[in-house]
Amino acid sequence: MAEELQLDTTLSKADQYRQLLPQLTALTTGEPDLVANLANAAAALRQAFGFFWVGFYLVKDDELVLGPFQGPIACTRIRHGKGVCGASWAQAATLLVPDVEQFPGHIACSSASKSEIVVPILKAGQVVAVLDVDSDQLNDFDTTDQRYLEELAQLVATWF
Repeated sequence: MAEELQLDTTLSKADQYRQLLPQLTALTTGEPDLVANLANAAAALRQAFGFFWVGFYLVKDDELVLGPFQGPIACTRIRHGKGVCGASWAQAATLLVPDVEQFPGHIACSSASKSEIVVPILKAGQVVAVLDVDSDQLNDFDTTDQRYLEELAQLVATWF
């Protein structure tokens, strides 16, 4: 069965997130496959907001390993504490980076990426994955993105 998002791009960013999150919940309810759900979440975010890159990195031993994503080819493995994704994992905290060139130790998977937000996915108090969203514009993310992507991260945690 094909699914289609109902999106109104004339709404404020907060209203667009409020419109998207219930649809994503409905799309993934009853689907037990983690990869399928992560893939649809990445696709929905990219479709809704036109982000440059959206994807998930999954914690496997002492690395983050690339999971489902939408956008250009990405780094496959990221060490704990390295780059924005590894730092978010190490700190178990959302990192909002207005200019990736100013982030110490930034890993440039794509030179077109200019700003980034990384949200940890927590299960039983442990980071099991991170949601990584990149923009090709400087300072493209704000506390609205943080609030709703953290809400999405809580949904994603239920899939693990």
